[in-house]
Amino acid sequence: MSAQIVLVAEDDEDILDLVELCLQQAGYEVVTARDGEEALRLAGERRPALALLDVQMPKTNGYEVTRRLRADAATRGMAIIILTASVRDTELARAFDAGADDFLRKPFSPSDLAARVRAALESEARL
Repeated sequence: MSAQIVLVAEDDEDILDLVELCLQQAGYEVVTARDGEEALRLAGERRPALALLDVQMPKTNGYEVTRRLRADAATRGMAIIILTASVRDTELARAFDAGADDFLRKPFSPSDLAARVRAALESEARL
């Protein structure tokens, strides 16, 4: 069986590298984007099982990417986790209002990231 594809959209290179390494070690194939428009393009081309989206990205933010993925029949069913460094509770509501399945604050532990990705993918598999 081939590895599930996870799209990671993050403009901070250090965080992107950390997330990519963590997910690869957990057995996922990782596709990376550095802005929202690239994330949308790759989501359409690669059809990942899950998108991990930073909120603050160039061109299109994570909330808008989430809304657009949910509006497209081809990507509507993928799991989506929003990443943010914000500590404001309003960000959590915005993520879920946009259509995210989960929300993870930075900094995060690699084990927490892997567990949330696994849980989101298992939840999607049950649908």
